[in-house]
Amino acid sequence: MQSRNKILDDISQLMTNAMGVAHGAREEAETAMKSMIDRWLADRDFVTREEFDAVRAMAQKAREENEALKARLDALEAASKD
Repeated sequence: MQSRNKILDDISQLMTNAMGVAHGAREEAETAMKSMIDRWLADRDFVTREEFDAVRAMAQKAREENEALKARLDALEAASKD
């Protein structure tokens, strides 16, 4: 009986070691994939959310100023026709 328990213990130890190796390989693959994605994203000209919001606010302000200037120009043109 002792030898049978020894075989089961050895198999159990082998499975435990295999699970550890599989876990390590998974972590290494995840790290490699994350690194590859980070490099790919760094090569693109993506902007941050803060940069996008800042440019959108500037465009909105320019649009409002343009509309105000157009209204003023229309008023001046109407006044000069009278």
